[in-house]
Amino acid sequence: MTDYVNAFVSMLNGMSPYLLLGFLIAGLLHAFVPSSIYSRYLAGTGLRSVAMAAAFGIPLPLCSCGVLPTSVALRRSGASRAASTSFLIATPQTGVDSIAATFSMMGLPFAILRPVAALITSLFGGLAVGHWERKGSLDEVQDGISYELSELPKGIWNKILETFKYGFFDMMQSIGRWLLIGLVVATLITVLLPNDFFSTYARWPLLNMFIIVLVAVPMYVCATGSIPIAAALMLKGMSPGCALVLLMAGPAANMASMFVVNKAFGRKATIVYLFSIVGGAMAFGVLVDYLPGMREIFINALPHHIMQHGMHATWLNNVCSIALLGMIVVALERTYYKSYLIKRKNNSAMKEFKVKGMMCVHCQANVEKGLASLPGVEKVTVDLAKGTALVEGNVTDQAVIEKINELGYQYES
Repeated sequence: MTDYVNAFVSMLNGMSPYLLLGFLIAGLLHAFVPSSIYSRYLAGTGLRSVAMAAAFGIPLPLCSCGVLPTSVALRRSGASRAASTSFLIATPQTGVDSIAATFSMMGLPFAILRPVAALITSLFGGLAVGHWERKGSLDEVQDGISYELSELPKGIWNKILETFKYGFFDMMQSIGRWLLIGLVVATLITVLLPNDFFSTYARWPLLNMFIIVLVAVPMYVCATGSIPIAAALMLKGMSPGCALVLLMAGPAANMASMFVVNKAFGRKATIVYLFSIVGGAMAFGVLVDYLPGMREIFINALPHHIMQHGMHATWLNNVCSIALLGMIVVALERTYYKSYLIKRKNNSAMKEFKVKGMMCVHCQANVEKGLASLPGVEKVTVDLAKGTALVEGNVTDQAVIEKINELGYQYES
């Protein structure tokens, strides 16, 4: 048991100061940078608009499902499909919180290459979609999805309050569970797997990358939650290139997001989206593993504290770790206690619908807003923990089910 605790605490102490800083910056971006500024510069299909979309998206702390409503809203606010696709590819791979955490757990080379790789893959995908967009050969899409960009709070004190609310509470509700799962999985990998576990397969790094893609693309893992898992696997002998594939492919795509992209952007754009993520991840993974001297640079840059479980933590590490754990506990309590309250307050007038594919509070908000827009709906309550939506009003079950599917989620009978 001591080994498990030491491994968990070591990784938590290494990440917590950087994560808290990243959450603060994320809150500042959310509260002080107007969303409308994005669509203002993203109307074209050329390199400038595509590059600006990627540059806007890289620092934003949005996961692969949270980025979907933002990208669709950008599209509806005047951004081209090329720029929206670029934003969609770049954003979930990075974020100020995950870049900071990558530096703390995996070293400077990974922290630099990760956003660079996200930028290049998003440029490729955006320009490819832009080429088809100019030729008019993209699918005509009537998706029915009606996301809107959020407005900034008014007044400096409201902005400051929104900074802390979004950065330390709303974001934690979105990624807290996945961050905790990532730390637990990394702890189990660190303690249970032999140190030479991957050395047997080191001769076939391409095969390893292909297997990681097959596992990472369908599942859901956020950009921050994937970091401790990748770091732990590297300590067990997995190559840096394979770790980079996990960091790029895991957060950027999952089955739910691909379904929404297909409905909102069309089949060709979805193919480009998926090919850019998978192809880009594999290409950069090969570059890291096969370019002379690169593998050694990434391995030698692994921070000392993840090499030894019993690191000497400073008071700052301890305070930040306690604060981070407290935020995770509060986020989980808010999520699951709300589920308990919903269950207690439920009445026979509300119909329950099971919704598959909701991963975070962004998904919860999308479903609530979408169902509330239906004619006749009086009240909507979405239980994220249970994956259900309670709907009250004069509306047919079929209309609710169709709306759930339109939003990119799946109704389960």
